[in-house]
Amino acid sequence: MIRYSLVDHATNGTASGAMRDIRDASQIHHTEGGWFSARWHFSFDDYRDPDRMGLGPLRVFNDDRLIPGAVWPLHPHRDVEGITYVVQGTFEHKDSAGNGGILLPGAVQRATLGSGMWHSEGNASATEPLRFLQFWILPDAPDLPPSVQQQQFERSDRLGRWLRVVGPAQHDPILVHQDASVHVAALEPGHEISHPIEEGRGAYLYLIDGAGSFDDRQVDSGAAAAITDAAAVSVRASAPSELILVDVPLDWTPVGVWAGRG
Repeated sequence: MIRYSLVDHATNGTASGAMRDIRDASQIHHTEGGWFSARWHFSFDDYRDPDRMGLGPLRVFNDDRLIPGAVWPLHPHRDVEGITYVVQGTFEHKDSAGNGGILLPGAVQRATLGSGMWHSEGNASATEPLRFLQFWILPDAPDLPPSVQQQQFERSDRLGRWLRVVGPAQHDPILVHQDASVHVAALEPGHEISHPIEEGRGAYLYLIDGAGSFDDRQVDSGAAAAITDAAAVSVRASAPSELILVDVPLDWTPVGVWAGRG
């Protein structure tokens, strides 16, 4: 772990100091389940680390891989905006509200698991592995009606730039019930892009695949950075690279089942 200074890692409230926290893949919790493997960036399921409880309302960030034909069975969540980004393979969604669908690489889905909805994730291919990112953004209102919104994006849409795929505005491609946004990028060697970070906000940056630098720090596939002390963060690619960035407020109010937790 590389910490340039300290920060309050609680799931709510304002950061008590400035921090730029960069981890490589080996420093992120790894779990194996036989039919799945995953890297859990923050405390999740039986992984507990009080220093890894999220960033603002970003509470969970998982990089999941399923073997061919594997299905994560139906399970419930409450007061969660579940965001899925498909990296490789064929993702299949099912839920207790009757929604369903197949998502291919580059697709993004938001599942509002507000007042309670069971959902499952599965590998729709019998021969190819599946890799997807799934993270929770905690909503700004409790007991939201369950809903699903999803959209397919192409690599050309994000090539050489940050593509905003999720946000709170009606004109955003996918709506999230929180003052947060999600951005994805595909970079070729030599490409450099920057993302501004407004005062009072933070960013979680993940190098899904590739190599390059976060500002002046060299990074490889699987590196992640939690940034709360900068006006912007820049990324430069030294190999073909795929990235995702989540921009969140650091001062926010937990609601519903999350109220009072910290």
